[in-house]
Amino acid sequence: MEQLYLYFFTPNSSSLFSVCYLLLQIRCTQRLRVCCASDQSQKMTVSVTGATGFIGKRLVQRLHADKHSVRVLTRSRSKAQLIFPVKEFPGILIAEEKDWRDCIQGSNPVVNLAGLPISTRWSPEIKKEIKQSRIKVTSKVVDFINGSPEGVRPTVLVSATAVGYYGSSETQIFDERSPSGNDYLAEVCREWEATAFKVNKDVRLALIRIGVVLGKDGGALAKMIPLFMMFAGGPLGSGQQWFSWIHLDDIVNLIYEALTNPSYKGVINGTAPNPVRLAEMCEQLGNVMGRPSWLPVPDFALKAVLGEGASVVLDGQRVLPTRAKELGFQFKYPQVKDALKTILS
Repeated sequence: MEQLYLYFFTPNSSSLFSVCYLLLQIRCTQRLRVCCASDQSQKMTVSVTGATGFIGKRLVQRLHADKHSVRVLTRSRSKAQLIFPVKEFPGILIAEEKDWRDCIQGSNPVVNLAGLPISTRWSPEIKKEIKQSRIKVTSKVVDFINGSPEGVRPTVLVSATAVGYYGSSETQIFDERSPSGNDYLAEVCREWEATAFKVNKDVRLALIRIGVVLGKDGGALAKMIPLFMMFAGGPLGSGQQWFSWIHLDDIVNLIYEALTNPSYKGVINGTAPNPVRLAEMCEQLGNVMGRPSWLPVPDFALKAVLGEGASVVLDGQRVLPTRAKELGFQFKYPQVKDALKTILS
């Protein structure tokens, strides 16, 4: 009603209307001041591990664009400086491991995305490093949070994990209540999550089990697009394995929401609501690119290249984001066809 009054009544109306206008103008000004004060109070200081990775880079860009203070926790200052040059990202603090403790103290919240990529040939040494890269960084972050004095201790930790937690199946449907699987990746995820759960009980913990992230400049698509460009694209293995995916913008939005929304706690699946079989994913990608999806890559070829690591693409799981939907999270890209169109347009 106040907006209607302001529209119809101007200072040139009768004196009564002029008084009403003035009073409403004062009230709106007061509300505007309150709103601005509220906006200022919601600016965050966020420490991020894994900030130079595929997801972390986009998250830092988003936080910086929204005028939040960002502390990039890295083991390679030179790499971080190349990704976040001072001219484009003024005010971002880049901190090597010796400075992580000081950065985490006074940050609220902390985002933990660090981990060695798993899409490689697995040797016993690489498997150990895959696990330790996740557990060591998570343990370090948790220890620094727990050791922070109460006045400067972060109250929110958003920590990545993966849908590999569930193991693989062509028939089962997994959500946050499903038990863990029995394979290597499930073991990695269990230990990864158990480490995050050691954070102080006063800290709100959100564990995001992330699926295959689709974006143009990294992740699975960066490896698939060149094959389709050369008319050599097609499903990997049988093509019947489930592909639980999410658009890069949606996973960043989900993490972003978890930073500020107190309802986001515990395990939350970071996958789109409509997983597809890999053959359909490849067909849709071919359609969007105007390329055929006719040349399947057989199991033995992948195993020859990736060894045991081939299980990442040969095995799949159908994972649903039940908790995110319960929380009312709005996916920008619920269908893989629309996600691919946007990415490749």
